[in-house]
Amino acid sequence: MLSSFQGFAIARLPRIHFGRGVFSDIPRCIASHGRHVLLVTGANSFPSSRHWEQLEAAFAEMEFVWHSVNVVGEPSPELVDRTVQRFLHEPIDVVLGIGGGSALDAAKAIAGLLRVGDSVMDYLEGVGPEREYIGPAVPFIAVPTTAGTGSEATKNAVLSRSGTDGFKKSFRDDQLVAEHAFVDPDLLATCPPTVIAANGMDALTQLIESYVSLKANPFNDALGVSGLRAARDGLLPLYDSGGEDADARDRMAYASLLSGINLAQTGLGSVHGLAAPMGAFYPIPHGVVCGTLLAAATERNILSMLEREPENPALDRYARVSEILWRKRWREKGLAWEKLIELLTDWTAHLRLPRLSAFGVKRDGLAHVINHSRGSSMRTNPIRLLDDEIRQVLEKRL
Repeated sequence: MLSSFQGFAIARLPRIHFGRGVFSDIPRCIASHGRHVLLVTGANSFPSSRHWEQLEAAFAEMEFVWHSVNVVGEPSPELVDRTVQRFLHEPIDVVLGIGGGSALDAAKAIAGLLRVGDSVMDYLEGVGPEREYIGPAVPFIAVPTTAGTGSEATKNAVLSRSGTDGFKKSFRDDQLVAEHAFVDPDLLATCPPTVIAANGMDALTQLIESYVSLKANPFNDALGVSGLRAARDGLLPLYDSGGEDADARDRMAYASLLSGINLAQTGLGSVHGLAAPMGAFYPIPHGVVCGTLLAAATERNILSMLEREPENPALDRYARVSEILWRKRWREKGLAWEKLIELLTDWTAHLRLPRLSAFGVKRDGLAHVINHSRGSSMRTNPIRLLDDEIRQVLEKRL
């Protein structure tokens, strides 16, 4: 527990609409911005759902003029630039993003550039001129259909270019934050188990990493504890039921939302520091990277702090995470840390998260990943990990 209230700042958030059935309120929200809509969705799951038919009928009834874009896989700068140029001269009043993190990130970047016309490469962190973004952005409405990334609550659009010289970087600005986020747990019902597992572990990772972050604060601590409890009670039941457990959908939609709010305020840690280069250099989904590395990275953080920074306050925070996830007070911190690693390892196995080698990762490629792992997420990890320590995390999940 914090002994005093240190200062903190909370960045802009969307107006959040949470609950079963809030999806039906989206057309009225769109109408408050205008009649011309650019709809950005994922490849298959939403367009084949009953909610798609409901949305189409509402668009027709309200006489909206709309265009659609599908995002297949993780969004690239090229996809964003092509879409911006295609609709640059259309009178788009609002961008509606519906889907997982990839669709929402693409929609967020497109909304930021439709009235500007620049290439997103001008603004990506670490790969271009990193120009200051002036805006204005087109109003953006975010509707997640998975429980994992929390992108509906953040200001950054993560874009990727795959390959040996690839990257995974953010276009980030307060003006990119959604005007509205509609989080309807019923939309999770169509998620396949593999997506539930990967995205759910991404949300759990974000909740844990933000709770032990160097920028942790009392405001986000309260949200983090609430989110951890929801993930504890929701993730495995949602996975085991194949998305059919309605209460578990509620819990995981809520946990994911809170994970997005917290990461936007506190930053993340070593798992996400590694997820960026892993996703750029290998065909491995973001949530899978997070889920498969979480136990190993948590263990390495704890061991490194015990070895080099035994007074680090994040050690107490990891013990508290263990108590929350186990619903139990441990007689000593050493046992709490041990049981936390045990639980995270068991969940990784239960959710059948694959090892890194399943995606072509080999020992001789780890140095390239390590050399590109020192991005913004690593800078808020509770301890600076040495290269050999990062290698140990990766090797444990090969």
